[in-house]
Amino acid sequence: MQHRPDRVAHELKNEISVIIARELHDPRVGLATVTDAKVSPDLRHARVFVSVYGPPEEQRETLAVLNHAAGFIRRAIGARMRLRRSPEIVFTFDESVEYGDRMERLIEEVTQESPGCSTSDQRPDQEFDDEQVPEV
Repeated sequence: MQHRPDRVAHELKNEISVIIARELHDPRVGLATVTDAKVSPDLRHARVFVSVYGPPEEQRETLAVLNHAAGFIRRAIGARMRLRRSPEIVFTFDESVEYGDRMERLIEEVTQESPGCSTSDQRPDQEFDDEQVPEV
């Protein structure tokens, strides 16, 4: 079990978030949020997952700008973290947020279509009357 890549990935995620927010002064970077980071077992490569709020063309542009600024971010990481070698960084669009939104909309759509099956009718924490409780 390798814990070090996970710890480095967590720290990379935090540091890259700060660098994007405070040090990367490019107006083309939209509302980008670093959602996750994965680091190879040898700590030489890092894939950083980013969620960008906005239309698809703004998302693509922000991702391109971040990948273009990967060298600057890598140098900043090297100055902040005590690693023998700073990992090569590749930014990837995180689709899990969009996937979660889509699933939420589908669930809401299904519950609106079937009014007979309400989730409030079958609450597990609902209290029972004495008549409804089976005797043992």
